[in-house]
Amino acid sequence: MNKVVNILGIESSCDETAASVFSNDHVLSNIIAPQAIHRYYGGVVPELASRAHQQKIIPVVDEALRATNIKKEDLHAVAFTRGPGLIGALLVGVSFAKAFAMALKIPVIEVNHMQGHVLAHFIRKNETSSHPQFPFLCLTVSGGHTQIVLVKDYLQMEVIGQTIDDAAGEAFDKAAKILGLPYPGGVMIDQHAKNGNPRAFTFPVPNISGLGFSFSGLKTSFLYLIRDAIAKDSSFIKKNLDDICASIQHAIIEILIRKMKKASLETGIKEIALAGGVSANSGLRSAFLKMKDELAWNVFIPPFEYCTDNAAMIAIVGYYKFLKREFAGQTISPLARMSF
Repeated sequence: MNKVVNILGIESSCDETAASVFSNDHVLSNIIAPQAIHRYYGGVVPELASRAHQQKIIPVVDEALRATNIKKEDLHAVAFTRGPGLIGALLVGVSFAKAFAMALKIPVIEVNHMQGHVLAHFIRKNETSSHPQFPFLCLTVSGGHTQIVLVKDYLQMEVIGQTIDDAAGEAFDKAAKILGLPYPGGVMIDQHAKNGNPRAFTFPVPNISGLGFSFSGLKTSFLYLIRDAIAKDSSFIKKNLDDICASIQHAIIEILIRKMKKASLETGIKEIALAGGVSANSGLRSAFLKMKDELAWNVFIPPFEYCTDNAAMIAIVGYYKFLKREFAGQTISPLARMSF
């Protein structure tokens, strides 16, 4: 076993082409190339995403290596996102990773994208970096997933609660679309919410048993409120935009926090982590920090650079899998859906 393990991580599950280089659990570079073209369509177009990945994957990997003292010959493995995600986008990253590793005669390591979000908490930039202690609960929230994960070890995780329909990120994006806000809508709602009254408008909280989530009813309620209000006043959105955004954001966060409280109470675990793209939302981050004081939670929130899709979170999983010699074969293929 090498004392120093150099890992190249590749992420291409949606509309971010990313590469990262790690030395053990320390991040040396983390390069992300966004795809601005999707803004013109109000959302991610799978075919365009795949083509953009093909154009950017080599330059991004080259930049990630150039930003370090690590040469490609010094790499010990290539970790890549196998799924879940857009199948065409994943195919680009998986194919490149296998070919690159084969040329260097080093192993490849498959990574579950959601597992990457969880282990983003263990990325070290310096010796003072802190992380949750096992076992801990992690709320992973993104455009496609809303899950409560019981994390027992680096590679031992169990989903104990998840959405039965739509994800929290989808609720943000749908609300933004109804309001006519540009893509990415969730970011715009967060910006307007900072200047609004979160209790200006109320929405029903779904009564879902156990640790499950539901956001479809909230989306419908929001649609009806806006539709009926516009029928009475065509300038309703313009007059109340900040308050509307603050109110729908408050409702989504309330649903998430209630379930995390329940999960903490049922498991007795107070090591609580937040992960996923929606963890960049300022309202959700503030709500988690508030629980730190109210319920004595030991709260962990990743830096913004590790919230949205990135390759550092793929490389860190790759590192821990390398230590256990969990390698994939050259026949492996991407999966649009992939469970823990």
